[in-house]
Amino acid sequence: MKDFVYYAPTEVAFGRESEEQVAALVKKYGGTKVLVHYGGKSAVKSGLLDKICGLLKSGGVDYVTLGGVVPNPRLSLVHEGIRLCQQEGVDFLLAVGGGSVIDSSKAIAMGVANPDVEVWDYYIGKAQLTKALPVASVLTIPAAGSEMSGNTVITNEDGDFKLGFGGPALRPKFAIMNPERTMTLPPYQTAAGVTDMMLHIFERYFTKDDDMELTTALAEATLRTIKTAVFDVLKNPNDYRQRAQIMWAGSVAHWGLLGMGVEEDWATHQLEHELSAMFDVTHGAGLAAVWPSWARYCMHENLRRFVRFAVNVMDVPNDFTDPEGTALKGIEAMERFYHAIGMPINIKELIGRDITDAEIKEMVRKCSRDDTRHPGGLKVLYAKDMEAIYNMARG
Repeated sequence: MKDFVYYAPTEVAFGRESEEQVAALVKKYGGTKVLVHYGGKSAVKSGLLDKICGLLKSGGVDYVTLGGVVPNPRLSLVHEGIRLCQQEGVDFLLAVGGGSVIDSSKAIAMGVANPDVEVWDYYIGKAQLTKALPVASVLTIPAAGSEMSGNTVITNEDGDFKLGFGGPALRPKFAIMNPERTMTLPPYQTAAGVTDMMLHIFERYFTKDDDMELTTALAEATLRTIKTAVFDVLKNPNDYRQRAQIMWAGSVAHWGLLGMGVEEDWATHQLEHELSAMFDVTHGAGLAAVWPSWARYCMHENLRRFVRFAVNVMDVPNDFTDPEGTALKGIEAMERFYHAIGMPINIKELIGRDITDAEIKEMVRKCSRDDTRHPGGLKVLYAKDMEAIYNMARG
């Protein structure tokens, strides 16, 4: 078992009408002038944005707004947000939306607090973060887990680079979670969100470390809960109980609890970042398209773990005479699950056409940074490994 430090400082207000607490929570954590950051679609159409702004105003909290966040949030909008915050004297970031909005808010928070540093330098490893403006969220899309994590992912349009960065200073102060706010999500977005949170668990679950039983058991229980809940929600979008399971599972999956005592992997996320940077696809769908191939390529690094997943999560009978066969049946069961909720299982299904050799080579070059970056904990991936996995995932 690996030594670890557990740090989860985010206060959670969960349940119906939890957004009513927003002004009091902002004040509790020192906010006096807030940037309300949002995407511009569901938060506006649902009336949530107006409600949040009204609650801030009636609660005596000054604010400015900035919309326009898109999936795979862009660096150009981050720069716009930094300038706006500096001009307006903003001292608190409030994200109203999903992971993309929260990630963009975190990037802005870094830039405002460190005006002499180009914010992209944090993502490429040229700068170390010591401080950021406080960030919080009113969550509308359970998926990324960014509402409680210290991580952020941003796409730089100059070269289509999608990179992540994280640190304790980016842990949100609070997260407001009202499952009712997720009931209008389209089925595809619900399914992609569930896929994202499950992959956050996979990146911690598929490890060489087998002796942190409690962490493993918690991960399996969360995965089983998600599997059941998503089918109920796709049948009945207004199922509050199961919407609540999914919303809480997204946070549990990514605030760090399910990685305690193990070495994490994150190779699948790195491989997917290049897919969504090149083709601007939904992150969760991209993860579904590449994970089965990664799993088949890496499963022999800890075959017992893939057998355990097959049996304990995917309900595959354990053929004790053929552990490899059991493991493969678990991966195949996961592929059937993806298809059942409307997710792709390869790149062709994801982008609607065959990917070219040149496109794969470019993704490998960026992902490996010309074979100088080697992600992975279960199996360290070099450029040749990345190319093999992308080719397996062609479809």
